[in-house]
Amino acid sequence: MKYNIKQLEQMANTLRQDVIRMLVKAGSGHTAGPLGLADIFAALYFNVLKHNPKNPKWVQRDRLCLSCGHVVPIRYAAMARAGYFPLSWLKTLRKLGSKLQGHPSYQDMPALEHSSGPLGQGVSVAVGMALAAKMNKQKHFVYCVTSDGEQDEGQTWEAVLGAAKYKLDNLIFILDRNNIQIDGTADKIMPLKPLCEKYEKFNWHVLHIDGNNMKELLAGFAKAKKLKGKPKVMICHTVPGKGVSFMENKWEWHGKAPSKLEAEKALKKLGSLSW
Repeated sequence: MKYNIKQLEQMANTLRQDVIRMLVKAGSGHTAGPLGLADIFAALYFNVLKHNPKNPKWVQRDRLCLSCGHVVPIRYAAMARAGYFPLSWLKTLRKLGSKLQGHPSYQDMPALEHSSGPLGQGVSVAVGMALAAKMNKQKHFVYCVTSDGEQDEGQTWEAVLGAAKYKLDNLIFILDRNNIQIDGTADKIMPLKPLCEKYEKFNWHVLHIDGNNMKELLAGFAKAKKLKGKPKVMICHTVPGKGVSFMENKWEWHGKAPSKLEAEKALKKLGSLSW
């Protein structure tokens, strides 16, 4: 069953609360990116993706690659809410022996498509999967969530070139344009403008999306799936720390987990009445 816009917005808020609880329990991890991506992952897991939590390796499933592996708490939260594993597992984030590590491990969690951590590698994995699907005449889509910080990596642009060469119109990049990195704003660390024109010159279809607007997101995914002849990138402008005012647009929250007091304040901002 596909969720409607109101249900998706409610789910995104629930996922944000899950992330806060996970991170304060772990005592470490990344906060801003996962909160900013909550709408995107709610849309993916509860409306867009063709997938089956009861059969994670279903051959006809869409593939979802997470290249920026440090934001994986939001993916774990979405997977748990979708029924891939019990919600109780979320409490084990980053614990020894947990299947939910700080960077996703395919070995620990076979429902993931691949392991990720080193920035830039996941985009190459996604290109390989999309090319293999074309060669095997399979009809599924390959989605790849990538960060704007990863656009600093040379490997990213090699993958972008390869995708264009093979006309991988079954490939959709979801580029999280939140403009923060661990050391400051992305534009200060390594200016990316004109980002849109770069992808267009590399022969990609480019869509600009408000990544925190569910209606725009669903329309963007629908349009991206229809475009033919080229790979597609949805440049999703998101607010890092979305939903928690004292975290929003603060690069300092890129790689920082909340304290117990900060988590309590954050959960109140998100409308939670309890832990």
